[in-house]
Amino acid sequence: MTFWRSRQGGGILLIMTATLSFALLDSATRHITQLAPVLMLLWFRYAFQAVSTFALRFPVQKTRLFATPNPKFQALRGVLLLITSLCSFFGLQHLPVAEFTAMVMLSPMVATAMAAIVLKHHVAHVRWVLMAVGLSGVLLVVRPGGQVFGWALLFPLLLVGTYAWFQVLTSRLSGDENPYTTHFYTGLVGALVMLPTLFASWNTQALLDHWPWFLALGFFGTFGHLMLIRAFNRASAVVLSPYLYTQIAFATIASWLFFSHVPDALAWVGIAVIAVSGVGNALVSVREATVLRQQRQ
Repeated sequence: MTFWRSRQGGGILLIMTATLSFALLDSATRHITQLAPVLMLLWFRYAFQAVSTFALRFPVQKTRLFATPNPKFQALRGVLLLITSLCSFFGLQHLPVAEFTAMVMLSPMVATAMAAIVLKHHVAHVRWVLMAVGLSGVLLVVRPGGQVFGWALLFPLLLVGTYAWFQVLTSRLSGDENPYTTHFYTGLVGALVMLPTLFASWNTQALLDHWPWFLALGFFGTFGHLMLIRAFNRASAVVLSPYLYTQIAFATIASWLFFSHVPDALAWVGIAVIAVSGVGNALVSVREATVLRQQRQ
């Protein structure tokens, strides 16, 4: 019990809470997008984040909540996450939650490759090997004749790209911005961009009939990201990154419980390969951080 009360142990619990929230968010998304307009749901999800973050943080930060030295980057980050959510909402209409989540978990590795190209970060050869292994796992999941092969695969593929850029930009902003300010602007930008679509997508009856699911989308998305922020405030990325892949396990369980879907045998192998390559990539980060710390000492 002593470990779980430490900052690192608390960070691990928080990040696992975040991944559970994201798995529940995806499950709720798959259900409610069959019942209400997707664009209306997207607006509600981001409006909920902006309003709830303002309500929770303005009493603490006052006008400092709005202070940002990088307004253009904040806007771009918000748009990238909105596109990511758009791909998620449409993709989950057609794809099982477990397989969709497994494919999306390639994003950290793709972000590493983009950081090497854009930010000129050094990337060890083993990371490129792990990325190739992860891609082979995706091919097992999306193979022709499998349960998820089809045109809807375009959504998670686009999502991986946009979310990887989102992560690169988040890394770029992390040293300059208050995380709660970034969280607020992410919700605000998404809500403002989606606002014009409400004229064409608003459905009062859907809101009245399914309002608990609207609230679930807003809550799980906002709560998950807040837990992510708090986790990284308590422990370093190299400690927490391997635990991000618990989302695959949570998503698989949710897919079975809520939709009675179980991946086929080759898809299971592919999901395991993606998870192993992702955890391996995170463990490489741990080793590199340990070596760097020892060199500084």
